[in-house]
Amino acid sequence: MSATLSTIARPAVTNRGGAFSRLVSAHRHRIARYFVRRAAIASLRQLDDRALRDIGLTRSQIEAAVDGLITHSDKTRT
Repeated sequence: MSATLSTIARPAVTNRGGAFSRLVSAHRHRIARYFVRRAAIASLRQLDDRALRDIGLTRSQIEAAVDGLITHSDKTRT
């Protein structure tokens, strides 16, 4: 009976720690994604207009392109 009791009690403690761990991990992932996004935007903003045109972007489309809102077919229409 003591083996069954310890087996039942352990998952509740583990689940709380797991939830906290997932929360911390999600925040770290969100922060990392923010910095990667900002670096990509900064890199594209450093390009001149001709280089941006070569890859099919205008300055006003940089943030949308980094966010994945502009697809390849959208770029060829403009």
